[in-house]
Amino acid sequence: MKPLKEIGECLITAGEKEFFFRPSFINMTSIGSPEEIVQTFYDLHNDEVSGLIQRAVDAYGYVPAWVVEHVKNSSYGRKAFLASITVIEACCDEDVSPLTGVIQPAKAAGKPFKYRRGAMDEFEMLVIAQSLITHGVIGKAKVRKLQRHETTEYTKSFNAFEYISAARNHLSLSRAEAENLTMTELALLIDAKYPNQKGFTAEEYEEVVDDYMARKAQRLAKEKMH
Repeated sequence: MKPLKEIGECLITAGEKEFFFRPSFINMTSIGSPEEIVQTFYDLHNDEVSGLIQRAVDAYGYVPAWVVEHVKNSSYGRKAFLASITVIEACCDEDVSPLTGVIQPAKAAGKPFKYRRGAMDEFEMLVIAQSLITHGVIGKAKVRKLQRHETTEYTKSFNAFEYISAARNHLSLSRAEAENLTMTELALLIDAKYPNQKGFTAEEYEEVVDDYMARKAQRLAKEKMH
């Protein structure tokens, strides 16, 4: 199956075997409860490695090879590491241990587990897992989002069933079709069905307000001069 990268799908090859990944709503539920999904997202995006990657992208526009090598050779955040495996396993219908490796209980005291590495290293798993869960939970669609639909409130849970139900209701999809949507795909479909929505985006609203305030200040300045 050919992956559609625009909606979050990806294909990874290890040896002669191919692994297909899709961050669908139904696969997001395999991560855990609605609260566990949000916690997993947080663990993937709030460790020391993620911060380093983001700073590199902000500074260079990409992740330099020396940063990648530094990450590979440094100690890795345990929560982000485990979260990466959880997401990658959830988004594939096959056993992904050839890619992610195998975690086994450690016999030595003080060590919670021992890890047998797979084809991917920790850095690769982090980047892939971040992309998958973002497409599955938040979405990466470049659509016009109205200000009234935007929120800065922190949510403690992600209920995939609500989005599945919304997709069935607005797009007249079967349950299976709705379950296999990614958040990015749903946003694109909704935007295509309801184009030209009336209202301002947050950026457009701020531009209008700034322009109004600037013109008001100019008018008041002229009135004072007279």
